[in-house]
Amino acid sequence: MDSREAAKARRKCECVDVEALAALAVDCGFQLHLRLGPGLLESVSEAILFERLTRCGLSVDRQKPIQIHFDDVIINEGFRADLLVEGKLLIELKSTERAAPVHGKQVLTYLRLMNLPLGLLMNFGAATFKDGVKRIVNNHVDFASSRLRVRS
Repeated sequence: MDSREAAKARRKCECVDVEALAALAVDCGFQLHLRLGPGLLESVSEAILFERLTRCGLSVDRQKPIQIHFDDVIINEGFRADLLVEGKLLIELKSTERAAPVHGKQVLTYLRLMNLPLGLLMNFGAATFKDGVKRIVNNHVDFASSRLRVRS
């Protein structure tokens, strides 16, 4: 892709809302789980999902350091976001037999710290992708009509 095509793809994605980004990310995650099966290492799932989303023309940051401000304290690397799509959608990846309740709370805290409306928790260790994916919302009012909608 040359620089003009890349710039055009970036402009196109600026107009895409977070729900469309989430739908695309869920589809890519589903295809990954379907084709490679459950139990894939988190790092491998992350690398493949990053490549799939990037090939869709999206801007994706992988292991992006996130700065935290608390009172007068600034921590430059408070945490690392597994995947940040278009600066709008946080994707946290796991590879465990069953996600623990703390994993959803972790994503919600990250969303609050980043002031983002929507995140996805994708657990590639679950037997089915449906059992392993969870939407986490943070003051997000423009819900998609999705069977994956979960409030934490």
